[in-house]
Amino acid sequence: MDYSDKVIEHFMCPQNVGSMPDADAEGIFGDVSCGDSLTIYLKVKDGILTDISYLVFGCAAAVAASSMFTVLVKGKSIEEALNIGGRDVFDALDGLPASKVHCSVLGPQALKKAIEDYESKRKDQS
Repeated sequence: MDYSDKVIEHFMCPQNVGSMPDADAEGIFGDVSCGDSLTIYLKVKDGILTDISYLVFGCAAAVAASSMFTVLVKGKSIEEALNIGGRDVFDALDGLPASKVHCSVLGPQALKKAIEDYESKRKDQS
């Protein structure tokens, strides 16, 4: 299987990896067909994703795509981050093998769950 240099870089040296015990929100998404699972943790201030981290269970492409996704959304507003999709991750990684394209949607799907969690917690506080 041929991976781009960017995929290899993000797999070998993933960015923003780790849990976040004091996170403002958490979102989990998994692809049951292949066993990949991603948990995203967020810190949000004034509608901006000031910090993001993740734990991923999956193949090299899942690790690389999760890492790249966090790089793409960190520092963005919630609205901007929600507009970053699987195609953006795929392009930023200079592509993925056809059998691994599904890994590019792990981040966007987990982020949607994390934002739902964040919004729910904000409602509970008001």
